[in-house]
Amino acid sequence: MTEETNDDGARRLPEDANLTEADHESDPAADAEAGPEADDEVDLPQPLLPEALTPGNGSIVLAATPIGNMGDATFRLVSLLETADIIAAEDTRRLQRLIRSLEVTPRGRTLSYHEHNEASRTPELLDLVAAGATLLLVTDAGMPSVSDPGFRLVEAAAERGIQVTVAPGPSAVLTALALSGLPTDRFCFEGFLPRKAGERAARLAELRTERRTMVFFEAPHRLEVMIRALHQEFGQDRPACVTRELTKRYEEVIRGPLRQLLEWAEGNEIRGEIAVVVGGAPADQPTAPVDHVGAVNELMSQGLRLKEAVAAVAEDARVSKRELYAAVVAART
Repeated sequence: MTEETNDDGARRLPEDANLTEADHESDPAADAEAGPEADDEVDLPQPLLPEALTPGNGSIVLAATPIGNMGDATFRLVSLLETADIIAAEDTRRLQRLIRSLEVTPRGRTLSYHEHNEASRTPELLDLVAAGATLLLVTDAGMPSVSDPGFRLVEAAAERGIQVTVAPGPSAVLTALALSGLPTDRFCFEGFLPRKAGERAARLAELRTERRTMVFFEAPHRLEVMIRALHQEFGQDRPACVTRELTKRYEEVIRGPLRQLLEWAEGNEIRGEIAVVVGGAPADQPTAPVDHVGAVNELMSQGLRLKEAVAAVAEDARVSKRELYAAVVAART
């Protein structure tokens, strides 16, 4: 997802010089649970790459970049920007802005890697990695390959047996999900909906019964059209959330049923980067046998006998045949 960056959050190093001895005291119970080597593991310096991906062996690192606030850049991202042999960036101008903000001096060469040159540049990059280079892939914001360039590179690297690792960090998908107030135990990411009305309607028809929480990206000038389509397909009462300018100065989170979000979108000029979170389809409500009397009568009008019609409807509706039969008889008296 393409995000604007700003200079608001100055990146700060931890300052523990003034901590007292008490500040460093640990919980004995937690220490016992963690095991005798837990302290040693914490104190040891952590490598930038797994052992199998050390410099000189050839490696690819997908690194997440801030989605709006430079203060969210990780120490590992800074170190990788400084040490990578090659930095492949979705937009080299955005990369230069990131480097200046983080006060980093890269030692490696910089190449562009975006949707228009992925096919031609991927073999070139893999050849460099196979020769021993450490390749760092970054996009404009967030994690490469998630609605951004990177998937083809990882796919091709796997085919050639080239190792790939990740330097985790900010994610617009997870940030929007966490802020939405909607269930997070099961969710799916749907990216951008198709722009054409027919294709968009077909996609939403497929998702109408999706039980998981759904996360979408959308451009601000298409948000009203998108929410109207959601409203039409999912119903006006489906809970949802629009997040705008995540982690930035003017971050905004709007929660409510789709009818309220549509009113908000119609009455406001939408700007900035948008992520939309929509609640999953509600569980089917249990029904009583009497609710299916009409279906039995419909089958009987087509020539089925009462017992046959009751058996067919009861199996489909998952209700008791005996109770459905009694409901049909009672309706006739």
